[in-house]
Amino acid sequence: MAEAIRNRIGALHQSEHALHEEKERAEVTLHSIGDGVITTDLMGRVRYLNPVAETLTGCAQAAAVGKSIETVYRVQDQSTGSPLANPARLCLAEDTVISGVNLAQLVRADGRSYAVEETAAPIRGKAGKTIGAVLVFHDVTEAREASRKLGYQATHDALTGLINRREFERQVDDALRDAKENDTNHAFCYMDLDQFKVVNDTCGHIAGDGLLIELATMLRHRVRETDTVARLGGDEFGILMRNLPLNEARALAEDIRNRVRDYRYLWEGQTFEIGISIGVVPIRPDTAAAVDIFSNADIACFVAKDKGRNQIHVSSMDDVEQARRHLEMQWSVRIPSALENDRFVLHYQKIYPLDAASGEAPRCELLVRMLEEDGSLILPGRLIPAAERFRHMPEIDRWVIRNALQLIARHGTMLGLAAYAINLSGQSLGQEDLLDFVKREILRSGVKPSLITFEITETAAIRNVSHAARFMTELKKMGCQFALDDFGSGLSSFGYLKMLPVDYLKIDGSFVRNMVHDEHDHSIVVAITQIAKTLKIGCVAEFIEDEATLLALKEIGVDYGQGYFLHRPEAIASQLAAETQLLRG
Repeated sequence: MAEAIRNRIGALHQSEHALHEEKERAEVTLHSIGDGVITTDLMGRVRYLNPVAETLTGCAQAAAVGKSIETVYRVQDQSTGSPLANPARLCLAEDTVISGVNLAQLVRADGRSYAVEETAAPIRGKAGKTIGAVLVFHDVTEAREASRKLGYQATHDALTGLINRREFERQVDDALRDAKENDTNHAFCYMDLDQFKVVNDTCGHIAGDGLLIELATMLRHRVRETDTVARLGGDEFGILMRNLPLNEARALAEDIRNRVRDYRYLWEGQTFEIGISIGVVPIRPDTAAAVDIFSNADIACFVAKDKGRNQIHVSSMDDVEQARRHLEMQWSVRIPSALENDRFVLHYQKIYPLDAASGEAPRCELLVRMLEEDGSLILPGRLIPAAERFRHMPEIDRWVIRNALQLIARHGTMLGLAAYAINLSGQSLGQEDLLDFVKREILRSGVKPSLITFEITETAAIRNVSHAARFMTELKKMGCQFALDDFGSGLSSFGYLKMLPVDYLKIDGSFVRNMVHDEHDHSIVVAITQIAKTLKIGCVAEFIEDEATLLALKEIGVDYGQGYFLHRPEAIASQLAAETQLLRG
């Protein structure tokens, strides 16, 4: 009997020892994980906090044990500051797993706060009965702030702080929907600066940027709180005037025109007078579509300029149709004529590896220019919008593909570049026969597909993501590569990355240009670079315009750089002539 009792006591001690070791292991595990962990009893009283939970709540375990979970872990809505229900309390009440709200914010007793993601789950005993709850949460302050910055950058112009064209188009869509559903009237002012080029040409782009910032501030102060001001392009602005009759919209446009006319821009002792041409169009219940609003506004502004600049033109159906026909006739003759007479030329801009130890040769991006009959160049800023508006981009893209492949086949060895990037427009990407055309031209040229990288803008890719993915996959089988251009300009970027087999991300130049002086832009470049590295995708930074930006990008770990500081675009024909002369010499 005594032996049996000793055996039982020994077994009990072993069991207690095993339980103690198991508890120690559990506590060590909870102490070592990166998430905050709080456990409660069935009444919602705190039983345990791990070190991370102590740090984030600002409450030590000794002081927290026995207190209500709401006292230790207090959450509110990050955007409104309203208190939120405690997820552990909800978990106990509903006896199920509870996930916190998207914008939960943990508030400490000392007033500091952290953005958190949180989950609470029941703790069940051996019989399956709930005996408490475990709340797991982690600090997502930096991630949420990065997401907020990306959201802001995706909808705002980096220079002026005004909303950008994409967000403005969305708001015009909303205004048109409101007009149709509620029988309301709105107006859109499309504004184009006169004599802006004089400032840029005389004093440089820094002076031009300063002028745009001052005018953006002026415009914001001249409109009502319900109106929206946007930067639509280089020196183009838009105002969406909500719930305003057309005659009052014209009066507001007249006030803006007068203000800009009387404004004097001072830069390093020089004074500039600036005018503005304004097209005003109504947004009414009978307006067909948002695309018509922008088209009519563009044409109304053109008519205002045609009147002698610094004018206002209010759109009407008669003059809109007449102006449209004039514009269509102008560009529909000029572009096809240039194509027929081979008055397009290829320029190139080198893309350098930023790690000098890589030993990799520079790559390049091929850029198209149109020659006027007098030999002057029409740069992409004028050519591409006109070609897109009047649906000539597919013809231009095919000219570029055909001529680029011929050039690489004949002179690629002399140029000595590792790869050549060719841009594809959204209009071309949407054509069913483009894939067959590209395959045929590559095979006909004899160029190694590995030398070709097709650049597709993020917007064009996501417009028809399944079609883009198939197009890219088929050409990658041949050996071609793909770059997603202007990456980061839309919030959809990250979600669609998994679906598109890209080899390179080209960080949107608006982030790179000011990253040395703007911590928001810098953090976005860092985030995109890290995403590229995680996905094992090459990362290219555009718009490198000074040494400080170059050094910052190297420090971040960006793979490739492109911009005026490294290489200004130049005609390939000129480069080939120089190389030939060098060989002969």
